[in-house]
Amino acid sequence: MTDPRSEENEQNKDIFERPEELSSPADLSTIKQDLVEARAKAQEYLEGWQRGQADFVNLKRRLEQDKADAVKYANSGLIIKVIPVLDDFERAVGAVPASMAGEAWVDGINGIARKLFAVLEAMGVGRIQAQGENFDPSMHEAVGSVPGEEGKVVMELATGYRLNERVLRPAKVLVGNGEDDKSPMQADGS
Repeated sequence: MTDPRSEENEQNKDIFERPEELSSPADLSTIKQDLVEARAKAQEYLEGWQRGQADFVNLKRRLEQDKADAVKYANSGLIIKVIPVLDDFERAVGAVPASMAGEAWVDGINGIARKLFAVLEAMGVGRIQAQGENFDPSMHEAVGSVPGEEGKVVMELATGYRLNERVLRPAKVLVGNGEDDKSPMQADGS
């Protein structure tokens, strides 16, 4: 199979080797038309190459970013599975009666919870602030509304966590609905 461009080059070569045959104005206008068409094709090929080059550069940049994100968030699956264990430790410490607060085993459990969170923190994990903050659906999951300042998180039911900038688990919260905090009976003093 022959390349059409090589055939075209051969035809053009013949024209340039025999300039004496180009004496009529019709031949010159044909050559000018061919030159205009060749320049248009060259411009079209150049623009196509430039688009292809730009696409390649964008693809390369996107792949490098994806690779960096994969490394940055590689442990997220494991961290998501460990967070409930941290929750259990915190609930266990919170459930200890005040009379037992100073006992060694309570301090041990509390120490384990702190150490576990320190390890997660070193990996880039942080708690999402919720209590008293404006409700943000990208970081908070509203599980209900209660009387209180509208749009503010009134109570945090479960701590939310993020890994770097990515939310691993939104904080489960109760959001203020704008109603007064007091019931009608309390408002009159009854």
